[in-house]
Amino acid sequence: MPQEIERKFLVAGDYRSSAASSSRIVQGYISSGRGRTVRVRIRGDRGYLTIKGPSTDGGLSRYEWEKEIPLDDARDLMKLCDGGVIDKTRYLVPFGGHTFEVDEFYGDNEGLVVAEVELAAPDEPFERPPFLGKEVTGDVRYYNAQLMRQPYCTWPHE
Repeated sequence: MPQEIERKFLVAGDYRSSAASSSRIVQGYISSGRGRTVRVRIRGDRGYLTIKGPSTDGGLSRYEWEKEIPLDDARDLMKLCDGGVIDKTRYLVPFGGHTFEVDEFYGDNEGLVVAEVELAAPDEPFERPPFLGKEVTGDVRYYNAQLMRQPYCTWPHE
């Protein structure tokens, strides 16, 4: 069973100058509950359908199945999504043998920027780039499906 193992961080510095590429992502959730999600995503001119299981290891890993689907099918499936969409730009930033995915959110999640790094094992060491801030792995507020229910603009900010 394919497992996604990743750590998530807030971003506290410049990442754009080191980005190898970027792409706009719009995604919605056909179903989301009890830690399980069925997501449809449009990334550039490609469509994807993803199923994720509940998190384990304190939010570090979870089952993930993803398949590319025709773009027109992804557009049609977006119409089935609950509560709008997540809109963001993803920057791919190589650093220390890993690629960090930095997501800059728009709309109701404007101002939120998070970075994720996928690992081969929960205890795999990695070099921290200077733009990483506080680790938020396992904090459900930062899950995209949760950002649909309680967007960043509704959080108390200091």
